[in-house]
Amino acid sequence: MTRLFAVGVSHRTAPVEVREQLDFARKGVAEALAALAGRGVGRELVILSTCNRAEIYAVGGADTPDALGRFFDEYHAMAPGRLAEHLYVRQGGDVARHLFRVAAGLDSLVVGEPQILGQVKSAYATASENGYTSGILNRLFHSAFTAGKRVRRETGLSEGAVSVSYAAIALARKIFGDLGGLNVVVLGAGGMAKLTAIHLRDQGVRQITLANRTLATAEALAAELSGRAIPWQDLPAALAAADIVITATGAVEPVLTRAAIHEVMRPRRQRPLFVIDIAVPRDVEPAVGDLDQVFLYNIDDLQAIVKENLGRRSSELERAEAIVEEEVARFTAWLQAREVIPTVVALRARFEAIRRSELARLEPKVASLPPEARERLDEVTRLIVEKLLLTPTEQLKSAADDPMAAAYSEALTRLFRLADEDVPASTRNAKVTPLRRR
Repeated sequence: MTRLFAVGVSHRTAPVEVREQLDFARKGVAEALAALAGRGVGRELVILSTCNRAEIYAVGGADTPDALGRFFDEYHAMAPGRLAEHLYVRQGGDVARHLFRVAAGLDSLVVGEPQILGQVKSAYATASENGYTSGILNRLFHSAFTAGKRVRRETGLSEGAVSVSYAAIALARKIFGDLGGLNVVVLGAGGMAKLTAIHLRDQGVRQITLANRTLATAEALAAELSGRAIPWQDLPAALAAADIVITATGAVEPVLTRAAIHEVMRPRRQRPLFVIDIAVPRDVEPAVGDLDQVFLYNIDDLQAIVKENLGRRSSELERAEAIVEEEVARFTAWLQAREVIPTVVALRARFEAIRRSELARLEPKVASLPPEARERLDEVTRLIVEKLLLTPTEQLKSAADDPMAAAYSEALTRLFRLADEDVPASTRNAKVTPLRRR
């Protein structure tokens, strides 16, 4: 039986030092999909890779989750089993619930952040354009888009300071007032650093300067932000001219020390410096915040602001979760119906074949009956078959979950020998006409 799976890691299950090693976008998501498809893993595939999650959605058999777990290890050259404690596996309706919450921003590091829906759409588009999706994942992802859009349209979840980047802008305004004409330096190329820089650019800052250990990475982001890239060794001069600094390098040790910032502040003549450290581990020594006119905030400081705002809107969260559950119910009903239809068709074909066989056997005995009597006999036997099949068909279609539906289908297939060779060719792949109660 075809099954729907999701296997992955996120900020909820793995620290940043693990997540940063699982960036499928580094080599290209299309390349990763091709490598995965080349292993014969799954009939349909989508890879979602962001700074806070790496997930593979697949349609396949019972062995698909194990194969996907091995792919995570091998594709990223990690030791076998290294990810076992961090990987999660979803199946059937739980896949829909997980993806819909992701698309709605309910599973994000900062609940309600808006950019994740676009990232989900981009992941699906890459897979679809390269021919890795079909009926089930097409329906799954379009349903996720609906869930995400409904949450944004029908709740106030995305309003106000509900993202780290928005909270950073709010703090910067408290310190500087108007942000127009300020100089911004961005260290690293993390997702939230980029988003914060985009917001600052939209506030009319004068210049965005990007520095990264790999200059080409900085140049690519600078082009996207209409900024300028500098070599890492030119960073001190850039910091001396900066008003706002955003750090997100992924380094294991601080890249900005108290001593370095103290030197930067000497010629500034009490001009304030606003530092937003959104890296985990932290990029900036905590002691930097003790310097005069240096305002240092890390990701926990910003999330405290976000949490306060979200606490005022618990009713919005409840409504958002209710919307997700409504869309999950629609999708799972469709998925279960899709999965059991072949069994329903085969079961009805088997009973119909038996009915016709018995009528043919009785033909010599009923040959003398008038036409209307023979028609009545045909109708009565057909109604008996319908009544016999009504309850098992309804139970099969209303199975509470995918494992139960699979168990029912397998039991019926074995009990009534519903293999393809036993079903008349004319009935295979037929549409199911709903049975009616009489």
